[in-house]
Amino acid sequence: MVTRSEMARLAARIKRLKIVSPKLVDSLLSGNYRSVFRGPGIEFDEVRSYVDGDDARLIDWNVSSRLGSAYLKTFKEERELTVFLIADVSASLEVGAGEINKKDVATLVIALITYAAAHNNDKVGGLFFSDEIESWIPPAKGRNHANRVIQTSVVRKSAGRGSDLALALRVTLDTMKRRGICIVISDFKTGGYWRDLALLARRHDVIAVRIDDPLDREFPRVGLVHVEDPESGRSIPAFGASRRFRRRYREYWEGTRRQWRHDCRRAGVATIEIDTTDDPAMRLIQFFRARGRR
Repeated sequence: MVTRSEMARLAARIKRLKIVSPKLVDSLLSGNYRSVFRGPGIEFDEVRSYVDGDDARLIDWNVSSRLGSAYLKTFKEERELTVFLIADVSASLEVGAGEINKKDVATLVIALITYAAAHNNDKVGGLFFSDEIESWIPPAKGRNHANRVIQTSVVRKSAGRGSDLALALRVTLDTMKRRGICIVISDFKTGGYWRDLALLARRHDVIAVRIDDPLDREFPRVGLVHVEDPESGRSIPAFGASRRFRRRYREYWEGTRRQWRHDCRRAGVATIEIDTTDDPAMRLIQFFRARGRR
């Protein structure tokens, strides 16, 4: 549960983002969405005869085979994009080794992306999920709408404690009919979602933002403690003073992250990893700069 003091602290940080975000957008995204994001920003227009010099990858082979000569797909540019946030609000994001926990970082990421979209006059919407759909905000334009998306991420008290990312992805696939940019924000400590993620990536440009914490890498050097899963409530004994235990803990989570990156690449999903010790704005800057150069 978000306390009053946490609300005030987050509100102050988000208020400052209203000043920072346009500068971030101007340097990275203004007029540059089409080069940073793959696919969104164009829609099918018509087919025409192929001429020398055209991109052969755009040949419509079905039409060409019917008509007996090569025909090319042409596209027209949309005036706006739709950015849709799929945000995990389950109990596991309330974990953090320092002053800032994962939920804080997720909220800041949501604020940056939402204000970036609003600044570019693009539509932005969001789906907030735990083990159920907590809230769904249809994509729309405007500052007031952007504030609604961010406010939901700040004050949302989840009805569920678990995490069903597969459900959230299926709902997004069913509701987003036009191609857009889907940004999944989670610690991805759940399973059974890879098929749905790959299906979503076939229709939309999907970016997975993984929120981590130092506790996801290193177990603290303590005596015997009982570690509780914040989602299931189950607890297990852990002996942090054991070097062998800490090594196996570190190796397990590092292996999990490597496998996650590999599976995202196979699904055609771009990835950003942001730690609670990172500056979320700088990590987004680094990602967009790198992607814009490709």
